[in-house]
Amino acid sequence: MIDGVQNLFKIPELKKRVLYTFGLLAVYRVGVFIPTPGVDGQALARYFKDAQGTILGFFNMFSGGALEQMAVFALGIMPYISASIILELLTVVVPYLERLKKEGEQGRKKITQYSRYGTVVLSMIQGLGIAIGLENMEVGGAAIVPVTGWSFRLMTMLTLTAGTTFIMWLGEQITERGIGNGISLIIFAGIVANMPSAIGATWTQLRLGEMSPFLFLGLLVMMVVVVAVIVFMEAGHRRIPIQYARRAVGHRMYEH
Repeated sequence: MIDGVQNLFKIPELKKRVLYTFGLLAVYRVGVFIPTPGVDGQALARYFKDAQGTILGFFNMFSGGALEQMAVFALGIMPYISASIILELLTVVVPYLERLKKEGEQGRKKITQYSRYGTVVLSMIQGLGIAIGLENMEVGGAAIVPVTGWSFRLMTMLTLTAGTTFIMWLGEQITERGIGNGISLIIFAGIVANMPSAIGATWTQLRLGEMSPFLFLGLLVMMVVVVAVIVFMEAGHRRIPIQYARRAVGHRMYEH
């Protein structure tokens, strides 16, 4: 493994791709800390502190902590994934999309373009919903949004939509010019960014006796099993026998 890492920087093209990938991921992490205007950050932080362990904390993990700070990347890449899934399902029921799927590279490009349009639409809907929800939130009598109204709603909707669109572009650039799948790497970067704090919180609970050692060992075993199953499925392959038609020409047999 060490030799592989050393050889990584001896190949100029591979080195360039790796550095390009890390550079775009760094840009993504910077955007996580740029707050959306009009939101009281301290009140929002207290709200998320009270919501730890809920579904809201789960979505915050996938956004890399951007949702907790209501950053410009608060929606994350999930609207793009949702739009891609919707387009994939529509190819089964919409004849036009089904024909595009069978057209090869050109059809795939058109479906990808439609996914981008769907991402913008979903981001605008979700951004407007988040803005309205923030206006109705209070923590200890303090409003999370001091000045409400359509000006805040439109600004939040446009900001979050622009953030998601930029993340989508980053993912596509990583896929084309970097290493691996850009969308998967962005999701991975968001999850990994929260791992140090999660490990520290787990260790604190274990030290204070709030978590039993057996539960801790169970979590470790479950993590190892999940990783092992994923590696097994990714590395697995199935041999499929292929039968070729034979044709007799004179006294010879030819396979096609």
